[in-house]
Order: sequence, then C-alpha cells, then structure tokens
Amino acid sequence: MSEQHQKHRLYGRAAGKPLSKRQQALIDVVLPAIGIPATEPGALSPASLFAGKREVWLEIGFGGGEHLAGQAARNGEVGFIGAEPFVDGVAKLLTALEEQALSNVSVRRGDARDLVAQFADQSIDRAFILFPDPWPKSRHRKRRLVQADFIVELARVLKPGAPFRFATDWADYANRALADVVRSGLFEWTAGRADDWRTAPADHVTTRYQEKRLGDCAPVFLDFVRV
Repeated sequence: MSEQHQKHRLYGRAAGKPLSKRQQALIDVVLPAIGIPATEPGALSPASLFAGKREVWLEIGFGGGEHLAGQAARNGEVGFIGAEPFVDGVAKLLTALEEQALSNVSVRRGDARDLVAQFADQSIDRAFILFPDPWPKSRHRKRRLVQADFIVELARVLKPGAPFRFATDWADYANRALADVVRSGLFEWTAGRADDWRTAPADHVTTRYQEKRLGDCAPVFLDFVRV
C-alpha cells in the first residue's frame, strides 16, 4: 500500500480466522499464478493479462467473490480483474474459481487504489464497486472509497461509454456517492425512474453480504456511464 493510502485506510485488519489447508494452498499456489504484477503508475495494460478476451472488467472489493465468480462464469469472453484486501475473501474467490474451472480472472490482494493507479488510461471496459465498507460514523467518512478524488481516478482508467455500477445499503453513502459522481461531470447517471435504483439489475449476482441486510436501507444500485 502506498504511503498516501496508508494514511486513509479503507479497511481494518486484512486477515481474520485461520484459513483451511485447502484455502492456504490456493493462496500459496494459485494466487501467485493469477496475481497482478506491480508496475509503475499508468504502465499496466489490463488487456495484456488476458489472451483473446474482448473486454476487461474490474471489480473493486469483491468480498467473498460471489459476484465476481458469477460474472466470470456468465461472461467467458471477458477478462476479469478483482481487488480485495481481505485474505479470507481472496481464498473464497480462489475456491470458487477452482470449483468452476474459471480461467478468466486475475486478482490483486491489497488496496484497489494502488492497483487502479497502475492502469493505463482508458484501459477498463466496465467497473463494479458493490457494497463497500460504508464507514457510517461521520468521523470515518473520509475513509469511504467512492468520493471525489477516487472518482476522477476511476474515470481516468475507464473507456468512454464504459458502465460503472455502485451499490450500497447505506442511505447516506448512496446519496453522497451519487452527488459526487454526478458533480464530477465524468459520468452520466442512467436511471430514468425509481425502480432503476431500487431493483437489482437483471445482470446482478447477489452476494452473501447483500443477503445479510446489515445496512440502514434496502440495497441501492446506481448505474453510470463514463462520458
């Protein structure tokens, strides 16, 4: 993690309960094989990680990996990049990839901001940020991922016309993120009616976190397009 991002961590401890032997073996053997090498800022071409894939999609903070693995299974012609700091979440994703024999996913364990900074301009075709840590206390809101500075950086790496989906079950986060994204002038909000953000999109894959309903509102799905 960069020194700048260390000052504003988006998460606490990145390790929880001990991994099973199988999970640890996946971390030791599979993760290095599909991991994303570190590069200089702006030097990484995501397409170079996937041979013959027509697009590259990015999921930031994939949690237990249900959405990422589900999308990868549905879209075999797409290369997927996932970033997640928590080792147990990475292990769960690697388990799913092994069980489903999915080979179109690359993973970075760590702060997604450092990964995004390495991407070349206009190199990602679609992005997802689903149910990130809401940091609900006022004094902690500076730790939220989706705010003005990161929105600019995400826009830099997305191609013109690229979709970006943000979902949360915290009302304040939804309101502030929507305001910040629209205010940036870099994205167009695609909603035309209330059901467009109140109802899960047809291509959404439900996650275990989402099913727990830990927030203070029903899930809100905000779909944008990079202008």
